Amino acid sequence: MKQILQFVSSNSINLASFAVFQKHLYAKKTLVYPTLKAMGSERSISNSSEPLSSFVEDKKDKKLKGLESNPGSMNHVVKENDVNSYSIEIERLRNDRTIVDKMTVQELRKTLKRFRVPAKGRKDDLLSALKTFMDKDMCEQDSQVREQQGLLISSKNPFVEVEAEKVVAEDLVENVNETGEIFKLNQGKRRLKQSESERKTVKVTTKKKLSLKSDEDSDFMPSKAKRKVSSDIVEVTQLEEISTTATQTEPWTVLAHKKPQKGWIAYNPRTMRPPPLDRATKFVKLLSWNVNGLRALLKLEGFSALQLAQREDFDVLCLQETKLQEKDIEEIKRRLIDGYENSFWTCSVSKLGYSGTAIISRIKPLSVRYGLGISDHDSEGRLVTAEFDTFYLISGYVPNSGDGLKRLSYRVIQWDPSLSNYLKELERSKPVILTGDLNCAHEEIDIYNPTGNKRSAGFTDEERKSFATNFLSRGFVDTFRRQHPGVIGYTYWGYRHGGRKNNRGWRLDYFLVSESIADKVHDSYILPDVTGSDHCPIGLVVKL
Repeated sequence: MKQILQFVSSNSINLASFAVFQKHLYAKKTLVYPTLKAMGSERSISNSSEPLSSFVEDKKDKKLKGLESNPGSMNHVVKENDVNSYSIEIERLRNDRTIVDKMTVQELRKTLKRFRVPAKGRKDDLLSALKTFMDKDMCEQDSQVREQQGLLISSKNPFVEVEAEKVVAEDLVENVNETGEIFKLNQGKRRLKQSESERKTVKVTTKKKLSLKSDEDSDFMPSKAKRKVSSDIVEVTQLEEISTTATQTEPWTVLAHKKPQKGWIAYNPRTMRPPPLDRATKFVKLLSWNVNGLRALLKLEGFSALQLAQREDFDVLCLQETKLQEKDIEEIKRRLIDGYENSFWTCSVSKLGYSGTAIISRIKPLSVRYGLGISDHDSEGRLVTAEFDTFYLISGYVPNSGDGLKRLSYRVIQWDPSLSNYLKELERSKPVILTGDLNCAHEEIDIYNPTGNKRSAGFTDEERKSFATNFLSRGFVDTFRRQHPGVIGYTYWGYRHGGRKNNRGWRLDYFLVSESIADKVHDSYILPDVTGSDHCPIGLVVKL
């Protein structure tokens, strides 16, 4: 039986605005007691044997830039006076795609902003945004109306009611391929009329009827109250059914790669992690996370550092890209939760609110040092080293080669060799563990779109060769790849275009260890369910 589709669109369908509203349980404590109690998580603590779920809600589905919301209406209309110039510019770019490919990051951002499309992320994110925008021809009509909510999919199956707290369908519609369809809205009856001469293909993930509950005046923000959406009916001209078992709640378990090789599989921490060590075995558990701004993370509603500590029970937490200033450190240190009184922080002094690394530990280290001991490299707060009884631990944030690869030479000629020499010097006295955002996807398996990122920072041939030469060839072991040789596990996803929900990411975060202790590694793992940053935490369990 054909399904019927009602949207609010005159030329294009935007179905990506389904927000996943996750149910949380109240937590009484957080990492920073007085300041951060308002950020206590509202979800229950789970252990590693239970299905993983997000710590914080994805808050990306806000008002679309360049679109206005009329009071009491769910329709967003593109300003008419921009349409003509948009159409001309889009046509020019379509006729010569090489113009887009040759654009710098600044030009891409400027162009996207002109089209009122958010312009954030790496160069490949920006290119993808612009090409997707052109392909969908968002500005072909003089006036365009978009419907951001109100979907009901009908089929032979009975209605299934879904509450806002449990929404199944963030990826309900995976893709929309347009072939010139014109839809007209009857706002009173919300009826869709389909053109006889043109058709549209829509890919959906289920054939069930879903009834969502919603407030009339809220298009994007979740509400605690149950929401009811008007019974819009969606007609699908061509239905392609795909599995919904794990893709919506655990997208990292779905193989996502532009050039997958035979034997590659997706990383699933619920099934691929070994059993915990028994209490009789001595071991240390390390966690590392690029938080992309610690203060911003701690302000996120629903995030609880206490829950993270209780769930993972780590001994040491390494942080990168804290973006703190020295004046912030003492206040943060005074409010650490019990048991993690040992913390060591370094901040950028050459550029405030930039970079920054830290080590927070419940084990008191024997000694601590900051930087490489080279003034040319130590002004950005990129390295903290803690010496423990049986190893050195380094929390590092390797410089990004930057827009236009302007820091590529510095990265591969100066920084990488200097860091490598520093690690080998430490290794003369005891084994070394380097962790953090090393800003390099070493192999094609470590990045969703290798072909499209050959000249993107983090995947250039120069960076990949330097990673191999300065670290792997000098006796340091990539613990995750050694444990999971054919497994796709990403640790970074760009904010643009649902990179995380579609599992289109990069593996930029590592635990590299000296060869002498590689066999003592019990588990090297990724925690893709923990959100709040564009990176997720990674962990390492090492027998002592």
